[in-house]
Amino acid sequence: MSDLITVAGVSVDTRHWIGGRRVASADTFADLSPIDESVLGEIARGTPVEAAAAVAAAKAAFPGWAATPRAERARILHAIADGVEKRIEELAIVETTDNGALLRSHRRGVMPRVAHNFRFFADWLLRLDHEDFETRGHTNHVSWDPAGPSVLITPWNAPLMLATWKVAPALAAGNTVILKPAEWSPLTASLLADIAAQAGLPAGVLNVVQGYGAEIGDALTSHPDARRISFTGSVPTARRIAASAAPNLTPLSLELGGKSPLLVFADADMDLAVDLAVEQYDNAGQVCLAATRILVEEPVAEEFTRRFVEKTARLKQGDPREEATDIGPSIHSRQLEKIDGFVRRAVETGARVVIGGYRKEGQYYAPTLLTDVAQDSEIVQEEVFGPVLTLQTFATEEEAVHLANGTRFGLAATLATGDHERAERVSAQLVAGTVWVNCFFVRDLQAPFGGSRLSGVGREGGTWSFDFYCDLKNTVTAPNGWNNHG
Repeated sequence: MSDLITVAGVSVDTRHWIGGRRVASADTFADLSPIDESVLGEIARGTPVEAAAAVAAAKAAFPGWAATPRAERARILHAIADGVEKRIEELAIVETTDNGALLRSHRRGVMPRVAHNFRFFADWLLRLDHEDFETRGHTNHVSWDPAGPSVLITPWNAPLMLATWKVAPALAAGNTVILKPAEWSPLTASLLADIAAQAGLPAGVLNVVQGYGAEIGDALTSHPDARRISFTGSVPTARRIAASAAPNLTPLSLELGGKSPLLVFADADMDLAVDLAVEQYDNAGQVCLAATRILVEEPVAEEFTRRFVEKTARLKQGDPREEATDIGPSIHSRQLEKIDGFVRRAVETGARVVIGGYRKEGQYYAPTLLTDVAQDSEIVQEEVFGPVLTLQTFATEEEAVHLANGTRFGLAATLATGDHERAERVSAQLVAGTVWVNCFFVRDLQAPFGGSRLSGVGREGGTWSFDFYCDLKNTVTAPNGWNNHG
């Protein structure tokens, strides 16, 4: 079987990328397209052997990359961004075919953002400094020392964008990288390896290993030479990673999804509020930040629901490669079964289906809204990761905040109101890493990103990313302590 496959006219290598060369495995796994469940190719299935080789390659390359001047590291990151921009169309169609997200979104937003990720952290690196300060005449100088080989484990819902949120700052910081993409959407990570090599990134600085979960993940996260681990995914997997990393006390950054609320007050612009709510079906609901719990003030709940249903009914669900499509498929049949199970159990325990609530042909689930749901019910408390929203009402601002904060998660919250003072007051009380007021999914890379409670540990973005990927050192120098000779 060939190591090269063709996806929508684009050649993709199915082998690992380790130490600047392609490496095969004895076994493979099938990569399926969620669009039609066809087999795109057989992907090299990594084992602890490939994991150890990737870490060894990253360790060997680390001293040279860490010693590379900042300006040169930044130049190479910009060259990677150039390579991404030259291949936006190829990256877009491969990722759409691989994970089912909208092609129009990949072309216009996601892949340009991938290039921006590299440019942003390249530029941020060049102005990354603390000012020296004095302590009783002694000079304090803070430096940002690269930490070492970094294991980055990324999800399937936005494979390349979320991978490069991690890869770009790790490389900018002077670290070497072992990237493990999700097994359900591995293809654009392979293309990224090609682009990075063509941009002049030295061998071993970026390594890509593919495989199923714990088969290779445990070997990476438990490795004593891994100096940082960054993971985006589920809480159960994060617990396993934390346990694996614990013996070596390897620092972790964990972004673990959420169960975010959208609070709609009676004074909100109703057109805006409805638009914000319908937007939560983006990427077939496979967005960690999605405000899946809609909380509406009682006086406007009926009008909001009517207008929401009308707008949702106009959404077109189907082939994500078509320009007119609004909602594509779920990533995998197992994910579809999970979504359907959540809805069926909710209905069995008293929830009412307002719209949707059923599987369609193929791997598509109808956009769904459930109401008459209890705050302590599974459908309100657990992340579905599909096009399923719940609607609850509230009578007072105090009740709205109580409902919004009433889960184990705290990744994000969205607020629709026409009252500026209320917006400030409520935002201050919400447990969330990000609060959007009268907007959604506005993400600036210089801002901190991450969650509270079970939504994660740590923050990424801007200086916070460098805080994680670097070992900060403070050098304290005594005054007039020099013996100069000659």
